[in-house]
Amino acid sequence: MIPILGFVLYLGGSAIMNGFSAKKANKSDENMSDDLIEPQENLPDSDQLSSELTKLNELYKSGALNQEEFEKAKKKLLDS
Repeated sequence: MIPILGFVLYLGGSAIMNGFSAKKANKSDENMSDDLIEPQENLPDSDQLSSELTKLNELYKSGALNQEEFEKAKKKLLDS
């Protein structure tokens, strides 16, 4: 009976420790991903322009914009 109880306590303790380890790893992963993502306003103008043009192109390819709307929006971005 005592060996079984010891084994159950061992399994419970190792499960709890694995949970703490996973939580700690997840928290450090979140911090790393926050450091990798820069807000748009901190990007240099050329990077921000490139990002906006990429988004615009994706809208055009998905069919959300027609050719005329795409050209107008692109011209507006490039002229600003």
